[in-house]
Amino acid sequence: MKIDFHVHVTPPEIIKDYQKIGAREPYFKLLSDSPKNKFATAEEVVAELQRTGVDKAVVFGFGFKDPGLCKMVNDYVAEAVKNHPDFLIGFGIVNPNDSKVEQELDRCLDLGLIGVGEIFPDGQNFEIENPKHSIIFAGYLQERNMPLIVHSNEPVGHYYPGKTTTTPVKLNAFVDKNPDLTVIFAHWGGGLFFYELMPELKEKYKNVYYDTAASPFLYEPKVYKVAQEVGVLDKILLGSDYPLLSPQRNLEEMTRSGLNLAEQSLISGINALNLLDKIINRSGGYGKKSIS
Repeated sequence: MKIDFHVHVTPPEIIKDYQKIGAREPYFKLLSDSPKNKFATAEEVVAELQRTGVDKAVVFGFGFKDPGLCKMVNDYVAEAVKNHPDFLIGFGIVNPNDSKVEQELDRCLDLGLIGVGEIFPDGQNFEIENPKHSIIFAGYLQERNMPLIVHSNEPVGHYYPGKTTTTPVKLNAFVDKNPDLTVIFAHWGGGLFFYELMPELKEKYKNVYYDTAASPFLYEPKVYKVAQEVGVLDKILLGSDYPLLSPQRNLEEMTRSGLNLAEQSLISGINALNLLDKIINRSGGYGKKSIS
């Protein structure tokens, strides 16, 4: 089974009014104005999965500052999962600073959404490295056994829209204060996975995963082989960042990376299945049945 763990869906009404929404959501405007930006509805995601032979996708809306917009996309994601249960697994999105975030997390669970993300710390003014900001939010997620996907960036290299200050130093500070939270750092964690060569960090990062979202724009295919050498291959999740990129791009790069078929299978699906089943078995969520 192949599972794409990082796919964005956008309600048609937001696609239609994206410029108006961008006028009051600066980070959304930054990304939506990019020449590489694309929007995809749930139906378009399902069509892409069928075209590429990917079995399932973890889908979520955009991480807005406005809690009302977050609720709108959560409703859309929940309806999409209901309409396409064989293809889609839903995560909810919240603004961690929202005074009613705990209520929205419970609403997401009631809607059948089993995780949270992708949050944008810079775009949502969430100081992820600040324990005064992070510990309460992380505690809400742990109580509900909801994993968190976090947008992250490498601290060096070329600029691109959406490259923020959420780099490994901040991510490490977040894990340091919240080591029991299951967290997926998008975009290879901005390179954070490399530091799992340090024994004390490997232990601390026992609940940390990394996805490969937008990898072809960031690294050479050998990054997969590097992950194997570091010893984190069982923590890497296929993520395309669709509709920015098709999952086919990542799958093609893996075939050129030097990994054997069994190792590629870990990333393309087995790791995701293990993580999702762990979430479901602990919480009884997602229809109270195994993903597989």
